[in-house]
Amino acid sequence: MGHHHHQLTDPLNLSMEPLIFKIRLLILAWVHFRSRSGPISLVKHFSNKDIKKATDGFRRIVYNSSKRVVYRAKFQNGHAAIVKEVRAFEYQDDTAFYREVQLLGRLHHRHIAALNGFSCGHKRFLVFENMEKGSLKEHLSDPLMTPLNWRIRLQIAVGIAAALEYLHFFCDPPMYHVSVSSSTIMLDENFTAKLCDVSLLCSVENNNPLPKSKCSKECRDDICKHTIFQLGLLILELVTGQSSEEGGVDLVQWVQDSRFRRRSIHQMIDPDLGDSYDFKELKGLLAVAKMCVQSIHKPTIKTPQILWYLQKKLGKTQ
Repeated sequence: MGHHHHQLTDPLNLSMEPLIFKIRLLILAWVHFRSRSGPISLVKHFSNKDIKKATDGFRRIVYNSSKRVVYRAKFQNGHAAIVKEVRAFEYQDDTAFYREVQLLGRLHHRHIAALNGFSCGHKRFLVFENMEKGSLKEHLSDPLMTPLNWRIRLQIAVGIAAALEYLHFFCDPPMYHVSVSSSTIMLDENFTAKLCDVSLLCSVENNNPLPKSKCSKECRDDICKHTIFQLGLLILELVTGQSSEEGGVDLVQWVQDSRFRRRSIHQMIDPDLGDSYDFKELKGLLAVAKMCVQSIHKPTIKTPQILWYLQKKLGKTQ
């Protein structure tokens, strides 16, 4: 067992070619710098009345929780969108909200929902690009939906890991607060997964750039760890079709204790997948999930390493 365990953790510490890793970071930083110096994409202003009309009087709810409500919208010009209501307590004043809009409007990543507009009246809303296929949760739990195939599930795991790497390493200010779960990940018409719940971590006063002291390194590291833990849970949900929060089998316990034997995996895998998956890729994916849920106790793992390892295990790049 000792040797087997060593194999799992080794790629992160020893054989993670430091030079390749550094070159990758440099290239990404350069790409990011290039895109940052470009113009901020045009973010449209909507009135609360526009939003009310487009969401059919706030009736077209996609997702609802104590923290947020997300609506499907269809504007007069036929433009479809996803609208998220921003709760009042998240921003004391309009200045902070406008800054958030400006920063969210600057994010450019294939796996992060693009901000197209906002509304700032009696209520505050963020208007995102349309996500035809709805939330990932619906696809994993609604028996009437066509089940997601193995290839799409793999692409979702790699795509979301890539989005987290971008948010943690190539954004300025770097630390974004992200909620990673099947209900906050939406799918477009090509089943491309997009993070829809990204916000600035520390609220900003007086339009000052984010003071570093606001969110200490420990605080940032903790949030990073928590996000990686959430990514682990997401991968487990993609594999098993069940989420830890629904009081089913304790997936975290299972993956930590698992030796990844075919029989135990076969009992846990989403019945919707049947036998149409690649066992080697599945083991690789579970090894990454195990690493993610254990990272809460290990300060060394970072999103670029997770992404690199995922791509290596699955033998593919995004």
